[in-house]
Amino acid sequence: MSYIDGFVVPVLKGNKERYKEFATRAAPIFLEHGALRMVECWGTDVPVGKVNDFRTSVIAEEGEDVVFSWIEWPDKATRDTGQEKVMNDPRMQEDGEIPFSGKRMIYGGFDVMIDQKA
Repeated sequence: MSYIDGFVVPVLKGNKERYKEFATRAAPIFLEHGALRMVECWGTDVPVGKVNDFRTSVIAEEGEDVVFSWIEWPDKATRDTGQEKVMNDPRMQEDGEIPFSGKRMIYGGFDVMIDQKA
């Protein structure tokens, strides 16, 4: 089964287009280095939870939305080597500030247990 890198990150509402441009530049680099798919989702229905939620998980501030994204890899070994190549790829060096708060991003790698499609 596939291996998934998952991310949740706060982004200023005014940086939506900058974030989209950043992710659009990054996607082909991840795919070139072994990823099968990269998905970026802008939060439009992110309810406030009673104990925790997406917004509090990244300490989203007033004027920020939450982005939920994932990268699908064929397996963890491909992800490990691919991720290293991506991070060392000069095309991933951002000109100026990145359009999100990297300090408040949460992420992790996950083995797929169930993958059903209609």
